[in-house]
Amino acid sequence: MSRSPARSRVWMHCLVAHGCAILIAVSKQRPRSGRRQSGRGGRGASGHGYPRSARLGETIRAVVAEELARIDDERLELVTITAVDVDPEMNRAVVYFDSMFGLDGDAGVEEALMEHRSRLQSCINREMHARKTPILSFKPDEVIRAAERIEELLRKRPVTDASATDDGPDGEADPSPTE
Repeated sequence: MSRSPARSRVWMHCLVAHGCAILIAVSKQRPRSGRRQSGRGGRGASGHGYPRSARLGETIRAVVAEELARIDDERLELVTITAVDVDPEMNRAVVYFDSMFGLDGDAGVEEALMEHRSRLQSCINREMHARKTPILSFKPDEVIRAAERIEELLRKRPVTDASATDDGPDGEADPSPTE
């Protein structure tokens, strides 16, 4: 007698421990094939709560920063790697840097980083053990520069002291006469 595939089947999920089978669940749904359910609260197969490209970016940032300390190049002495953005396909990575040389030294720092790019990529490949290593490009971190400009503007802003004026807390003149 052949079974009809249209019939619902009961699937039993058992746990075998110490020679005894323990029935965990009975369901009429067929177990999913292919991907296993992670059981980690919807965080994906790796168990991390953030995307792989972000984890890869943080690894690249750490490896590049560590390798820059080993490179003997005057142009790279006062350079900080602030962030790395990796594209979703993990083909390219943009490395953002900041230097104590300011805007004037950015071109020299970027040139030095490009000269040492192959060395940095090989270090990343060794550390990550990945099939492919993203191609690195380098850019100055404009976020830090914008924050510095805002701080400079705030420092230049004249400080207004509430006690120096005769205005009250609501901006109107103080009605009490002073003599």
